[in-house]
Amino acid sequence: MVKFIFITGGVLSSVGKGIVTSSIGKMLQVRGFKVTAIKIDPYVNVDAGTMNPYMHGEVYVTDDGGETDLDLGWYERFLDLNLSKENNITTGQIYQTVIEKERRGDFLGRCVQIVPHVTNEIKNRIRSVAKKSDSDVVLTEVGGTVGDIEGLPFLEAIRQMRLEEGYENTLYVHVALVPILDVTGEMKTKPLQHSVNELRRIGIQPDIIVARCEKMIDDEALRKIALFGTIPKEAVFCSYTVPTIYMVPLILDEQGMGEFICNRLNLQPKQPNWNEWKSFVNTLLNPEHEVRIALVGKYAGLVDSYVSMNEAFRHAGAKCKTKVSIDYFEAERFEEDPNQLEKLREYDGIFVPYGFGSRGSEGKIMAIQFARENNIPFLGICFGFQLAVVEFARSVCGV
Repeated sequence: MVKFIFITGGVLSSVGKGIVTSSIGKMLQVRGFKVTAIKIDPYVNVDAGTMNPYMHGEVYVTDDGGETDLDLGWYERFLDLNLSKENNITTGQIYQTVIEKERRGDFLGRCVQIVPHVTNEIKNRIRSVAKKSDSDVVLTEVGGTVGDIEGLPFLEAIRQMRLEEGYENTLYVHVALVPILDVTGEMKTKPLQHSVNELRRIGIQPDIIVARCEKMIDDEALRKIALFGTIPKEAVFCSYTVPTIYMVPLILDEQGMGEFICNRLNLQPKQPNWNEWKSFVNTLLNPEHEVRIALVGKYAGLVDSYVSMNEAFRHAGAKCKTKVSIDYFEAERFEEDPNQLEKLREYDGIFVPYGFGSRGSEGKIMAIQFARENNIPFLGICFGFQLAVVEFARSVCGV
C-alpha cells in the first residue's frame, strides 16, 4: 500500500522544506523504494508561468510543458525523476476545477464548500499522482508557512488523509527555523514551538520535526523541541548549514532519519547504498580546477531566479572536477555605464539566460557583443540565445 509523507514549514518561508523533501526521497531511494514528489503552492495563480521571478524564484518547466514551482527542479535533481505539471498543485488549479464542476452541475445542486468539495479535489490530485507514478512513497510538500490563510484548505486535506489512509501509511514532517542570537550565541526554540502549536490547532501533530539551524542543535535545544513538540527525541533532526546542499541527505541519514521513517511506516528497506551520491558530493567539495562565469540577466538581485542554471553549471563542473563560481550582473548596468563591460574581461565565460521583455535587453546585447569581440566563451539560452542572433545580425550582417 502506498505511503504518504507530508512536509510542512513554520516560522518563515524558504526555510528549506524543498531540500528536506528531496533529502527524504533520496534516503528512501537508496534503500530501494520508488518515490515521487508533489509541491503544493497555496497562491491563487493557476501556475507559476506568469509570475515575475522576483516574486517566487524561477519558473521550472517540466517535460510536459508545465510551468511550475522551482522546488520541482530540486526534486528532479536529487531524485533523478522526470516530473509532470500534475506534480505541482496550486490554489488556482483547485478552485478552477471545483468551479467548472459546479457550473456543469456535477454537485447536483449542493452548496459547494471548502469542506468537503475543495479538500476532496486536493486529495484526489494527490492520489492521482500516487496512482500514475506507481510509487511506494509519495512526498507532498505544502508551500508557505503554517498559519497562512491560503494554506488552510491544504492542511485540512492532509489532516483528513490520515483518517482515510491510516496512521501506518501517513507521516507528518514539520520543518521550522531555530535561530541563534548573535549577542549570546543561544539557540532559540520558541519560534519552532509556536509553529508546532499552530499546526496542532489545525489538527495535525507532527511525527518528525526538522530544526533548520546554522549549526547542529545542542542537546538542550533537542530536548526542548521534543518535549514541547510532544514527540520522542529520536524523532527530532537538524538540517544545519553545510558547504553544499547535496550533503543534506547524508547528514540527516547519519542522524537516523532514514531508519526512523522506515520503521514508522513499516517499510522493509534494503541496505542503503550511498556510494554514488558520496562520490558526487566529494567531487563538489574537492575540485581540481576553478572557472569564473559572469551571468548577465535582468533578475540578478535574486539568485533563486536562476537556480536551474546555477545547478546545471555546478553539475557540469562536477563532471569536469571543476568548481564553477558565478557572479551576477544586472544587464541595465551596462546600458547606464558601458565602461562596466570591462569587468567581464576577468571571467572565463559569459552566460546570458532567459528573461523576455525590453528591460535590460540592450545591456544583454552589449555583453554578448563584448564576448564575441573579445573571444570570451559565451552561452545564451532562450532569450539570451535569441539576442545573440540579434547582436550578430546588427554588428556583423548590418541588419
